[in-house]
Amino acid sequence: MAVAAVRRHIGGSSAYISVNPYAVSEAAAATGLGSAGIAMAAAPAAMVKPSLSQFAVRHYGLHKNRLAEKQHELRKFSGKMAVDERSWQPGFGLVNSKASGARCAVARDLEVLFSADSRGENLADRLGQIIGEVVAAADSRARIQILLKYAGSLPRLPDSDCIPSNRVMGCTTRVWLTAKIDDKGRMNFAADSDSEVTRGFCAILLKAMNGAWPLEVLAVPTDALGGLGMGIEGVASRANTWYNLLITMQKKTRWLLGALEGKSVYEPFPSLLITADDMIPEGDFAKAQAKYLLPDTAKVQLLAELLKQKQVGVVAHFYMDPEVQGVLVAARELWPHIHISDSLVMADRAVKMADAGCKHIAVLGVDFMSENVRAILDRAGHEKVSVYRMSSERIGCSLADAAQSSAYIEFVKAAASSPPSLHVIYINTSLETKAHTHSLVPTITCTSSNVVQTILQAFAQVSDLTVWYGPDSYMGANLAELFLQMAAMTDDEIKAVHPLHDKGTIAALLPRLHYFHDGSCIVHNLFGEEVVARVRHLYPDAFQTAHFEVPGEMFALAMEAKRRGMGVVGSTQNILDFIRVRVQEALGRGFDDHLQFILGTEAGMITAIVESVRRELTAGRVQGAKAKVEVQIIFPVSSDAITTTSSSSSSTEESYQIATMPIVPGVSSGEGCSLSGGCASCPYMKMNTLDALLRVCQLVGTPYDGTLQPQQARTFNDHVAGYAVSELGCEPILHMRYFQAHGRLSDDLLQHVCNQGNLQ
Repeated sequence: MAVAAVRRHIGGSSAYISVNPYAVSEAAAATGLGSAGIAMAAAPAAMVKPSLSQFAVRHYGLHKNRLAEKQHELRKFSGKMAVDERSWQPGFGLVNSKASGARCAVARDLEVLFSADSRGENLADRLGQIIGEVVAAADSRARIQILLKYAGSLPRLPDSDCIPSNRVMGCTTRVWLTAKIDDKGRMNFAADSDSEVTRGFCAILLKAMNGAWPLEVLAVPTDALGGLGMGIEGVASRANTWYNLLITMQKKTRWLLGALEGKSVYEPFPSLLITADDMIPEGDFAKAQAKYLLPDTAKVQLLAELLKQKQVGVVAHFYMDPEVQGVLVAARELWPHIHISDSLVMADRAVKMADAGCKHIAVLGVDFMSENVRAILDRAGHEKVSVYRMSSERIGCSLADAAQSSAYIEFVKAAASSPPSLHVIYINTSLETKAHTHSLVPTITCTSSNVVQTILQAFAQVSDLTVWYGPDSYMGANLAELFLQMAAMTDDEIKAVHPLHDKGTIAALLPRLHYFHDGSCIVHNLFGEEVVARVRHLYPDAFQTAHFEVPGEMFALAMEAKRRGMGVVGSTQNILDFIRVRVQEALGRGFDDHLQFILGTEAGMITAIVESVRRELTAGRVQGAKAKVEVQIIFPVSSDAITTTSSSSSSTEESYQIATMPIVPGVSSGEGCSLSGGCASCPYMKMNTLDALLRVCQLVGTPYDGTLQPQQARTFNDHVAGYAVSELGCEPILHMRYFQAHGRLSDDLLQHVCNQGNLQ
């Protein structure tokens, strides 16, 4: 049995380790670690650099608290890995031998982990020295000259390599990159660009990276490139090129290593390719989503006629089923009183529809949304306008339910006992919850798009304030992490986020921010560790989008991308706007481009995204844009996020057709959600069917409309602290409206905070 001997130098001393490659492979399969991860876990503790565990965390999908678990699992294989006193010379022979690719990769990984670089310096040092040469130049002009000098030394790529598959995504200019592992096991990159300044940036990075071991390349963190701006006026955006080039280098390196080790490449996520003329779905889930983006014209005509005849306005959430959204978008051309948005705007649009003469409002959402619409209409003097839900059964929401739990009441009571306190409650909660919590402690609602500014402004206006956020635990944890990151920023960077804060104020607010720890959205709950590992492997160079409610892993991924201009974290509207602007920028650059977006939120967003993207692409064509821009929306869901049905029909052909027919994720069995791949859709939102909407429209204003009584939006006649629930529950919303209009907390809310216990 072949034995690979590898030498490693640490602090001037030598150590030798002998590894059986077959045992490594067996251990890798049993523990889920790659060969390099096995080497890290198997090596004696004294021989492992502290940074190696960070490698495992970053590049092998391991949380720090799971590394010890993997090491424990590995001990059963310790008898197959033994220390051996053998000599070894640079250019480890096994790499050039006829041994299998997997064994070569094992040897190469171990050579990196257990040997010093033959050049006597590490990659980070080389990179720092090269950057330092440019930064040390006297002025911006001198730095440009150095960049152009580097650009002149960069060989041109042949036209055969300047192809879409080699494009570096997210750059302001066209950049191409190729990668290979040479016969010594080291990385060799080549790059080119249609911009000389960008070629200079590329040349600098390639000078450091070429000749590095694969794991050295994978270990370079993006924050190691902090000097990239280099104070060069007019080319600050080129820093993103450098970051994106590094990300692409690491992606190609990871894929090359996987091929050498014989690892199967992850199956791509389902996706939808959008062009000016077509939509091309890949994968059953994407096909199911795309099926209804071009709706049945007969259904569109029927719905529009009913809405117009009965004077029914429709407000719907982005997370609707694609079939419903497709019909609604098309029907809007025939009946203008149809609106699709996030929850905040729905009630406002309902008021405008009532002002325009609509006698009924159909709410396609969960129950707290219809409650908000009912209450806001009443406050606007439209008590006679009826509001209908789409089911006689309860249409719930996991977040709204969490805010009605006894644990949440205790959380709010703790806030009330620690004045001055402000309770910041997510808009996705019931009117009743808003009223009860506001009766205990001053409360303001927020959305995922304004929560950061709301909290920072509150801390700025009340110096000794304590803020209590809920009920979404992931958003709360993400807020805490965001503010922790801000504490490490410069004052100028902090003021760019909020002008009234600096390092001192951010540090002071950290211990005074509390969030609820037991509430989450079932849609975003599953965008966790497994999904992020696949995204990092397959799509690290794509634009990353994430709702503020996603778990920390997805949040961190999108925040990392955001820092290099490739990501967004926020509300559904923020995500939609981000995609729209990136498409506009691509059209403005004037060359063919392929944009990839990871959709880190509910799949129902795809209808609004397709509409927005197609509108931009069509407008670009009308304005004479010659560039061909295509947009790929990637759904980070597992391959089993789509199910099939079976049939006992006697017809073999019919049974086959039904058995292979994809089923759109729906309510009855929770299709679309998987622990290994994210959550495709919200089962509560999918209770808002097209049939239900048509039924409401057909029955309103007829002798049978009494059957719709169970579907009327809930009204609140109860009182809390002497106030009507409907009135008191609207106050936190009105406080948010004031903040949105004026950028600060209202005097009424401030007075309430400073005089807690007395409702104003």
